Amino acid sequence: MKALSVKQPWASLIASGIKDIENRSWKTNFRGRIYIHASAAKFKLEYTPLTIEQAKEAYEGHKLGKINDADALPYSAIIGEVDIIDCVINHPSIWADQMITHRCKESGLNILQKGQDYVWNWVLANAVLYEAPIFNVKGKLSFWEFEKY
Repeated sequence: MKALSVKQPWASLIASGIKDIENRSWKTNFRGRIYIHASAAKFKLEYTPLTIEQAKEAYEGHKLGKINDADALPYSAIIGEVDIIDCVINHPSIWADQMITHRCKESGLNILQKGQDYVWNWVLANAVLYEAPIFNVKGKLSFWEFEKY
């Protein structure tokens, strides 16, 4: 099955079903189940800015109470699974990075501002966080194949 490496704490937020969007600079036509791999890079909370809405969603009443403790999260591990169900621009989720648009006066359509890098919002659903992560798994860029057994 395909796997995707994601830095912490985003990987745990995705696998737990809290974060329903993965933002990438590239579009995917893939739809289906993938493994979520927590990369080896340790995060520092001060360099992982969350909006107020995101922080509420991540911390309040969820099983990921230690999401702000970098040492409590798994690294270099397959930590769960999720379905990719869509790939769009400017999804309304609080987790979606937005591209700048301008409304065309003549047509009323929103038009992307020229010169900006694309941000694709991969829409995720049906997340499963493993109770026992599969450790010592080296990640890769883009999608990669991981055989669980």
